[in-house]
Amino acid sequence: MKTYNVAVAGATGAVGNEMISVLEERDFPVKNLVLLASSRSVGKTLPFKGKSVKVQELKEDSFKGIDIGLFSPGGAVSTKFAPIAAASGCVVIDNTSAFRMDPDVPLVVPEVNEHAIAGYKKKGIIANPNCSTIQMVVVLKPLHDFAKIKRVVVSTYQAVSGTGMKAIKELEQQVLNLYNSRKIEIKVYPHQIAFNCLPHIDSFLDNGYTKEEMKMVNETKKIMEDPSIAVTATTVRVPVFYSHSESVNIEFEKDVTPQKARALLKKAPGVKVVDDPLKNKYPLAINAAGKDDTFVGRIRRDETIAHGLNMWIVADNIRKGAALNAVQIAESLIEKYM
Repeated sequence: MKTYNVAVAGATGAVGNEMISVLEERDFPVKNLVLLASSRSVGKTLPFKGKSVKVQELKEDSFKGIDIGLFSPGGAVSTKFAPIAAASGCVVIDNTSAFRMDPDVPLVVPEVNEHAIAGYKKKGIIANPNCSTIQMVVVLKPLHDFAKIKRVVVSTYQAVSGTGMKAIKELEQQVLNLYNSRKIEIKVYPHQIAFNCLPHIDSFLDNGYTKEEMKMVNETKKIMEDPSIAVTATTVRVPVFYSHSESVNIEFEKDVTPQKARALLKKAPGVKVVDDPLKNKYPLAINAAGKDDTFVGRIRRDETIAHGLNMWIVADNIRKGAALNAVQIAESLIEKYM
């Protein structure tokens, strides 16, 4: 089997750590693994296949001889270093928002639009979508293929891990301090996140939506390859460590019964239907954490429109929403295009 030199940029972050784990779990054919981060992390070691791999500083010459780069170092860093890596012959799979809407960069969820990977040759970069978009389009795709989707209304309930390790620690510390009647610190978010919900993810735009909400709107259209799908989103940060949850309302051009939707989704790659509410069985964030699948349940008619369904979608945002999707792209890349 051919093996590949792989670099993980942003290796010490939550997504970078998960990328390393997924590479090992899925036995990706790694020849040499290079771990890259800022100068602050140089000298740290991370485990991979029973060995300790030293973290190196991310520099312009870090990608010589690297075949595939898995990037999650932040948008500004990717904007600078992804083109440099691509110019050196490395195919970059970037988890930031830096290149997602670039018309010359494919935006890929393998279960939905694997064929788009072929477009990587234009710039040497493939974009990994937003975590909340990924889990939604995995479910939308088989339904859209059966009955064209006209409109999607989505409200998200997003875990703090989507913001990174500092947010995880802040939620943990706030909970501990509140239970012990100590003063809490608010640094990562504009308000207390413990026991609270913040209808505010990323910065606000002139239209009143946040960047996160517009990511879901624009990325869905690009991935589904159908700009006619109307999408509106409200994204909310909730005091959950891992897994994003979404309430999704879908309007179709023709009738789709809940029974038909379940049948389609049970056959869909990467989807697991958990839908027996009378037995209290429906997708839960704690059950999705650490899992590869996207879970869907509470599938029911929207009785206010002619052809509508409501459903509840849950997935691990760090895993399927980031690291796993990136590695799946890499797997398809080496199998079909390299």
